[in-house]
Amino acid sequence: MVRRIYTSTRRLKEGMRIDQAIVDRSGRVLIARGAPLDDYLIESLLKMGIMGVYIREGEEDPEDQNKMEPEIPEQVQKVIEKSRVADPAKVKLSESVKQRVSEGIQFLYRNTDAADFADTTNSITRDLMKAITDNEAIAVDISALKVSDEYTFKHSVDVATMGMIVGKKHGLSDKEVYDIGISGLLHDVGKSKIPNEILNKAGKLTDEEFAIMKKHSLFGYGILKEKDDISEPISMGVLQHHEKINGKGYPMGVTKEKIHLFARILSVADIYDALVTERVYKKAYSQRDAVEMIMSMTGELDIDVMKSFMESVILYPVDCIVELSNGEKAKVVANKPGYILRPTVVGLKSGKVYHLAEDMGCASIIIK
Repeated sequence: MVRRIYTSTRRLKEGMRIDQAIVDRSGRVLIARGAPLDDYLIESLLKMGIMGVYIREGEEDPEDQNKMEPEIPEQVQKVIEKSRVADPAKVKLSESVKQRVSEGIQFLYRNTDAADFADTTNSITRDLMKAITDNEAIAVDISALKVSDEYTFKHSVDVATMGMIVGKKHGLSDKEVYDIGISGLLHDVGKSKIPNEILNKAGKLTDEEFAIMKKHSLFGYGILKEKDDISEPISMGVLQHHEKINGKGYPMGVTKEKIHLFARILSVADIYDALVTERVYKKAYSQRDAVEMIMSMTGELDIDVMKSFMESVILYPVDCIVELSNGEKAKVVANKPGYILRPTVVGLKSGKVYHLAEDMGCASIIIK
């Protein structure tokens, strides 16, 4: 049986496995989750001021690994089959594509002056575009997208893919969907110009350091403006992805009418993906909590883009098992566009169909 235990860094011993990723401020993974520790890594943790980490003890129980879903009575199974509506086609990346994308995005962020920068960017974007068009994907299950253990690269691909799907839902042309993919891939490329002592700082940034960190979107714009084959909309998505429609974003503090649509789309994807990802200085929010936070940001995010986002991202794929706030476990049988948090589910014991999005009698029931 595997246990996750919080341990003082000074009590760590060689051979222990760390159960969290250690990430610097630029999002680069310094120690991958699950990695065995040695004396050098333990000393590095101490030098970074990290005084405690989670470690993994024990081994996986083969029986736990192979557990089947809860046994479902035949009558309930019939209700599930009758109520089941398959999810819309979702983006799927094969392992070979994930490998190419992972290697490509790492090259881009580490070689911003490379002669084949644009070619590599287009190659990655073509892979993502093909994954969308091959099965006419109109939705994304971000939990299935992982391409790298390193946050910056995973985050870039997540933001690009979500941006493309949301853009498609929002009515962008195929060319615009392709271009927003490039913009999403490169939205944080300016972090390559931030001093290492700020990027690698494990503790909280000072106001002065944060002011420098906030310049990454300007630096990214500067990198792309030097490249003749990067269009202005792509560059504007990179420049403005931290702007807010109320004028309280950065780097320019402009309001909605002056923020490019690419940036308004990427802003939602960027915030969502950052919320659901664990970092060295914060725990990950649940997908549900992250969506609720996005929904609360109507004064900062474009509400029409937010609507397209809610209709594009699937939190509870059909056939997954969830726990309801009334204590019953249920199987998801249908997702309703626009109601990301409230799919239709069937209770595994009662066989009751809960139309969470439509039935007022279910208003007090949520997925835990």
